[in-house]
Amino acid sequence: MYHLLRKQIVIIIAGMFFVNILHAQYVEQNRPHRDEMPYYFGMTLAYNNSYLAATKNQKFILDDSISSVQPGASGGIALGLLGTLKLNYCWEFRFNPQLIIGGSKYFIYQTNYPVKEEKKTLPSTIVSFPFQFKLNSDRINNFRTYVLIGAKYDIDLSSNSSARNAQDMVKLKKSDFALEAGIGFNFFLPFVTLSPEIKFSYGLSNIHSRDPALKYSNIFDKIQSRMISFSLHLED
Repeated sequence: MYHLLRKQIVIIIAGMFFVNILHAQYVEQNRPHRDEMPYYFGMTLAYNNSYLAATKNQKFILDDSISSVQPGASGGIALGLLGTLKLNYCWEFRFNPQLIIGGSKYFIYQTNYPVKEEKKTLPSTIVSFPFQFKLNSDRINNFRTYVLIGAKYDIDLSSNSSARNAQDMVKLKKSDFALEAGIGFNFFLPFVTLSPEIKFSYGLSNIHSRDPALKYSNIFDKIQSRMISFSLHLED
């Protein structure tokens, strides 16, 4: 799956640079004073694909009731607001709070007693608070490229870390912290700026709330989040 995602990303980026070449010929600039604005606002619609990277505990080696476990990825959508502050000619600071709906994470287990395959799904509804720095290229007519780096703090409203009555779950903590990096493209239209963007998130926190009493949870030591996001920003 992620091999296919990488191919799609390469195709999208190549397509954007081809558009850049086409725009190199002179055309009338839309909203030529747009870059002089000290700040501006917008909204975000995004699709993300997330999964969990897990480190196994020694319990997994000593206990032969589970022979293997694999994390799975699923897609979700996000709606967000966008606020950008211009720092200088090239750099901008951006705050992009989002509500991420769907994107459930899951593990697929192979058990020995009895021999069967089980899928444990972890529902997810996340409120995300990304803070990012953008480095803009020069504007070529109505097109510009940018890269971004930053961090985000997530709150999982579906966290099950406090649950006590289910014995077949994997418990995840409520909060997470991640680093982000991405690339985007500004298309300056007559009344709005359209900005498609590809972004990668790398979770630093251990979001696993390990419970030695739960057989599907105690085999893990550390669980961290990973996410690829495809966003479309509409900016004034």
